[in-house]
Amino acid sequence: MTLQDFSICESRDAIFFEDIFPLKKPRLNVETQIESLPSTSSSVPARSSQEIKFEPRRSKRQRVETSFGPDFITSFISEINDLDTLSDHIAQAYLLDEDPKTYEEAIRSIDASFWKSAIKDELESIMSNHTWELVDLPRGFKTINSKWVFRKKLRPDGSIQKYKARLVVKGFTQRFGQDFFDTYSPVTKISTIRALFALASIHKLQVHQMDVKTAFLNGDLDEEIYMEQPLGFEAPGMEGKVCRLKKSLYGLKQAPKQWYEKFHKTILSFGFVVNGSDACVYSRMFGTDCVIISLYVDDMLIFSTNIESINKTKSFLSTKFEMTDLGEVDVILGVKVIKSEKGFSLSQTHYIEKVLKKFDSFDVVPVRTPYDSSIHLFKNEGSSVSQMEYAKIIGSLMFLMNYTRPDIAYVVSRLSRYTHNPSNEHWVALRRLLKYLKGTMDWRLEFVGFPATLEGYCDANWVSDSDEVSSTSGYVFTLGGAAISWKSSKQTCIARSTIESEFIALDLAGQEVEWLRSLLADIPLWGSPTPPVSLLCDSQAAICVAKSQVYNGKKRHIRIRHESVRHLIRNGVLSLEYVKSERNLADPLTKGLSRKLVLDSSRGMGLKPIG
Repeated sequence: MTLQDFSICESRDAIFFEDIFPLKKPRLNVETQIESLPSTSSSVPARSSQEIKFEPRRSKRQRVETSFGPDFITSFISEINDLDTLSDHIAQAYLLDEDPKTYEEAIRSIDASFWKSAIKDELESIMSNHTWELVDLPRGFKTINSKWVFRKKLRPDGSIQKYKARLVVKGFTQRFGQDFFDTYSPVTKISTIRALFALASIHKLQVHQMDVKTAFLNGDLDEEIYMEQPLGFEAPGMEGKVCRLKKSLYGLKQAPKQWYEKFHKTILSFGFVVNGSDACVYSRMFGTDCVIISLYVDDMLIFSTNIESINKTKSFLSTKFEMTDLGEVDVILGVKVIKSEKGFSLSQTHYIEKVLKKFDSFDVVPVRTPYDSSIHLFKNEGSSVSQMEYAKIIGSLMFLMNYTRPDIAYVVSRLSRYTHNPSNEHWVALRRLLKYLKGTMDWRLEFVGFPATLEGYCDANWVSDSDEVSSTSGYVFTLGGAAISWKSSKQTCIARSTIESEFIALDLAGQEVEWLRSLLADIPLWGSPTPPVSLLCDSQAAICVAKSQVYNGKKRHIRIRHESVRHLIRNGVLSLEYVKSERNLADPLTKGLSRKLVLDSSRGMGLKPIG
């Protein structure tokens, strides 16, 4: 019997064995199956292909592994105990894999020696800080589990700076009222950091950076919390005991709050004064020298007119906490800080490059404007198009927009409204924004120290090209030659006229004026008395209504809450001035503009190419 004696049947009906792996059991080859058949044709019912299955023909040529495998890489770096001895291309070629998810995965990875070193450093910090004591678990108490979290800390160019291991408590198992009470902890605003760099460029300040090692371990606990011993590091002979936490650990719900309170009390005892508008900004005068500290969890910036005052502050902090002196500031919160003769620049060039490569947009043809004003975007009533990918891109661009790129604030704000159900039209607009970023990838926010006055711009775009009934507000404030605060958002109430939409935008900008003015007034370098902040608007009607004290029944649709603008003018907090639309820096935060206006407004906000 040969293969020609069998027929092949085709059918639309099929059965999928979803719970059976078909190749798990060895199969007989074709010759063995044929020889096992009975010799009489009567024993073959209907000669169906469902009863005779053929194994696909496979090559008998021996396959050879082309790569050297992980053992070669492990032996290659086994003698290297310091990451700095590895060149950047070797580190990126062999060590840029995903971070381990578990302790077992870390100690079995090709860079296990680095992870073990990071774990050792973490445990040494915990033990030196007397974070816990081993006790028997009291009756009525429950333990909280913990896990190891591993991360590679990267430089702005993408190379590995250090390996970090954290022992993290599973705080989601904590119970309110028993294991924790308050959880709130402040962090400095990114607008504050930009304002401080503007002051540094004006007064030629020196800016240094420090990092608090295992910051959360310094917080004192008020609650009685028990934790199981860390995986892989149980004390010999005391495996049945648990850790009674005396200090906070990463993952505890109250850990950020306890760390901030500990730092707050410590820095106040050294004579620093907390800023009334930002609870994470502290200042002190050393004679005629002013020192300003800005704290973002465990990242710390120190501004001063004198290096000796900075060294005094560093010495004091090093006696209270385990600190890492990073010298002059280089990177803060993922933003590259570039110092020049003119002042300071903030750049996210490498982040933009990373985003473009991640979403396959690095090789696109650049465009000159972030948004095409000729297109009209509406809510998608049909099925969504790649909703998860759309949301990832929007989230990545929001970080960029909030930190160094005010020129894309309107586009990101507008496109984020359709994140839940994007259409092809929304994708076209989003891809255009990525093309714009490719052409402006080297732009940076440059503070040159002039002008040394706080100035604001605000604008509104009444409902025009959308199916929504809400207008758009936008404002931007500049200091030292670049923007320190900006916003583009949809208005929360419906404006019945252009003048009302302008008043809503003025009210929003007025809130920011109050905050910025108070922030700078509490910094000794700013001086006093604080003059009114000049707020420029391109609506003469809104300016006239704001300055007029006479009530007109025709303006009754302007709501009472927008009377706050008049209150700020009367109290000398701000002064309203007129500016032409083409010179209004807030104009690109409310609508799409032409190439020239985009370029001019970006330069006015301090965005300049590197070099």
